[in-house]
Parts: sequence; structure tokens; C-alpha cells
Amino acid sequence: MYPRSLTVLEGRRKAAGARSALDTAERAIRRAIGAGFRIGCRVLVGRVPGSVIGYNIASSGRFGGAAYPLLVETEFGIAKCSMQEVCPA
Repeated sequence: MYPRSLTVLEGRRKAAGARSALDTAERAIRRAIGAGFRIGCRVLVGRVPGSVIGYNIASSGRFGGAAYPLLVETEFGIAKCSMQEVCPA
């Protein structure tokens, strides 16, 4: 795994449901960490080896953090994954 420079974007969302959606993503991330999927953990996405490189904090969109809390780097790129899509390598 190669070091990467990441950019943090400050959001300005003021919707009433924004906080509860973020809370849901946070709970999913805590469950993933509790299940052993910590940053640096080697995993398999199907048969493809990868490594957990971060967590998805998106509170909206098609691949939000509540359903897809893991960011996994594989030889094909970075994917947002659910805990059902990965297993420890």
C-alpha cells in the first residue's frame, strides 16, 4: 500500500436530516471497527485482495456510509464496501 494524500472537504449542509444521516454512518463505521475492519486490515472483496484504507462518512447519495462504511483499496482501485462484501484475508 502506497501513502496517499487525502483532501478533507468541509460541507455546508443545513438540512434537518443531515445530522441523523451522519449518525447512521457513524454507527455503521463503529460496527465495522468492532468487527475488526480497522485501517490497514487486509481483506478480500470476493476473491480480490485489498486493504481497508478508511471509512465512508457520506450521509447521502447512492453509496452512503450507513450501507457502505468501508473504503477498500484493491489492484482495481478504491471501492466503497459493505461488511457483507468483505472478509478478513
